[in-house]
Amino acid sequence: MNPTPSPANFLRPVAPMGIYETLYAFQDAFGKPMGESGTHPWSQGFPRTVQLPNGPTIPDSVAVSVDDLKYPKAWGLPALRESIARSYRDAYGAPVDAENVMVFAGGRPGLMALLMFLESDIRVRIAETEYTPYWDMLKAFNRPYDIVPSHLENGFRPSVADYVGSHADGRRLVLLSNPCNPTGHTRCGEELKELVENSAFGETGLLVDEAYEFFHNPSVSALAHISDLDSSNLFVCGAATKGLQAPGIRVGWVVAAKRHIETLGNFASFGMGGVSHPSQRLAVELLEPARLKQARLAVSAFYGEQRARYGAAFEELGLKLHSGEGGFYHWCQLPDGLTATALNQRLFKDGAAILKGPDCDMYRRGDQGPLANFFRFSFGPLDPASFEADVTLLQSALELDKIAS
Repeated sequence: MNPTPSPANFLRPVAPMGIYETLYAFQDAFGKPMGESGTHPWSQGFPRTVQLPNGPTIPDSVAVSVDDLKYPKAWGLPALRESIARSYRDAYGAPVDAENVMVFAGGRPGLMALLMFLESDIRVRIAETEYTPYWDMLKAFNRPYDIVPSHLENGFRPSVADYVGSHADGRRLVLLSNPCNPTGHTRCGEELKELVENSAFGETGLLVDEAYEFFHNPSVSALAHISDLDSSNLFVCGAATKGLQAPGIRVGWVVAAKRHIETLGNFASFGMGGVSHPSQRLAVELLEPARLKQARLAVSAFYGEQRARYGAAFEELGLKLHSGEGGFYHWCQLPDGLTATALNQRLFKDGAAILKGPDCDMYRRGDQGPLANFFRFSFGPLDPASFEADVTLLQSALELDKIAS
């Protein structure tokens, strides 16, 4: 009897985002998923979801009416769109109203929608060391892109001129996370103003992923430096995920000129169908003005202390830090001869993992590239009480190399 032939693929295979490859390898080695009891989620990019010192309480319920069982509006709940717009007006004096806001089911869907509808002649300009799924997004949509140098030699801080490029490059979109994931380097003040003025108009556009807006003191947004949003090609992505401490409700947004929001809303009418009403209503509560003001202060203070505490300990362990002052990560360089891949193999047995530097390499050069001995350590979800155990565990993994040598 002839064997049944294997069916041809109907879906084009796609690999998971780099961090998920680490998570799957961790589960295979440790026997249970990262995040469960007994694990140390140093690889994870999420905040604590409990009340922070001097921070606002976290809502534990949301009222749902019969109206919330109806289809949501494609652009987002009007009350939420206004709450988001008001948050930028109150914090930065930004010229944003509700019609400049489009609500998505998290931050990444907003980023993907923008990349999906870019005109075909526009090339993306992205730093060499950046947020790992940007590479996956660009590849998935077959977007042409140019890589801006961001490495040890320039301190992982490309200049504004590097980002903007030349008019000879044609139409282009600058894409960056700010504060940067994984490095924490943050564009603010005159530098951010220069970036906005030089890349958000005419033949160029600027897409800033501000997921870590609150995790810099003071909080920072490109919208603070725009006087006429509706004549610009400035796109700002935000979300309830990090600063509002609510990754699980999957609420994000894009702020842009009304003509761009119209395009995104038209897409949502057939391609997305809107975002869960209960999630949006909870986000409205999280954005209540007095609560939001308290959250901005508490988040930056708590994570600033965590950044300093872990940074000092890591330097004592012999790690070289190349971290900025934003986000909730440390960007660490291992001693010569030890790769992040090898470090993870040591950490897995103790229930820990880090994000490997090569996963943040927009060239994807793997362990043969210059980020092989770099890693991102997340203190985002960590209880302050775990600090001593975290440092001891990492020290033990690093000392294995000293013993071997």
